[in-house]
Amino acid sequence: MDDARLVVVAEYFNKIEADLAQGALEAADIESIVSADDAGGAQPGLWAGEGVKLLVRAEDLDLAKKVLNP
Repeated sequence: MDDARLVVVAEYFNKIEADLAQGALEAADIESIVSADDAGGAQPGLWAGEGVKLLVRAEDLDLAKKVLNP
């Protein structure tokens, strides 16, 4: 993504749920980023308790919410 301001559209219990939601956004042509503190995948348990965040551009927030929560 470019220099856009990113905001959290949703938070998930695990990365699999976040990846599925990201796929739904991708199908709607909305760019997103999954953010999980897991040391680049080397320590998948590090994010436990923090949740996995799905980020979108601020201007895409309303549409992204509609896609994720129809």
